[in-house]
Amino acid sequence: MLALAGVTPSPDWRLAAVLVVLVVFAVAASLLGRLGVGREHVTAACRAVVQLAVVSLVIAATLRSLWWSLTFVAVMLIVATGTSARRIGVPMGQAWWIGFAITAGAAPVVGLCLASGVIPLNGAGIIPIAGIVIGGAMTSATLTGRRASDELAAQQGAYEAGLAIGLQAVDAASLVVQPTAREGLTPGLDQTRTVGLVTLPGAFVGVLLGGGTPLEAGAAQVLVLIGLMAAQAITAALLLRQMAIGRVVRRDLALVHPR
Repeated sequence: MLALAGVTPSPDWRLAAVLVVLVVFAVAASLLGRLGVGREHVTAACRAVVQLAVVSLVIAATLRSLWWSLTFVAVMLIVATGTSARRIGVPMGQAWWIGFAITAGAAPVVGLCLASGVIPLNGAGIIPIAGIVIGGAMTSATLTGRRASDELAAQQGAYEAGLAIGLQAVDAASLVVQPTAREGLTPGLDQTRTVGLVTLPGAFVGVLLGGGTPLEAGAAQVLVLIGLMAAQAITAALLLRQMAIGRVVRRDLALVHPR
């Protein structure tokens, strides 16, 4: 088994040293390239270490109980919703609609995997698949929301023209934001198209590190990728609709949409 062959990293001083060096690489590249995100690299790395340490302890406890596992999934959804709402720049009062889009994208995928028996109905099965799919739906919501908001701001003339010829606000906004959907979905589509040729994503590597066969790793990864593709498409479609209606509107656009 690969896991028994020492492939899995051990949480010792060597791992700590490698992590520090990698952060230094990121900060140095940011400074030399004038990217302006050197401080963000450090804070993100520190948060990742602390959060994963805490989450590892929490998951170890929640895996013993189905209900605690479901509670942990609910927390994932809340955090994903808040993160996406902040990134898009909408008032927190509108975050519910973003959460609706993320949940509606993730729930059918996770539900189908569990109901079919492909993923076992226990903590060890629920938390990993839910985390991956919710994370992908969150990314889709963030990219879709930011891109659509930017387009509404840049294409105010087209929006106003639509209103001028008698279109309802939702229809005029849809004409502007709908073409942006492809960009929000492109990263997931590219990852699915190039899997095995350019990248070996986390599920594949995780199964191998856990001692699974390459065939089992491939089955897990294709399930994750196609599940993500479905979840992200649903999330993007619903979020764009909420934005066109005017339920999700970036703060700087509140005075011009909807009208």
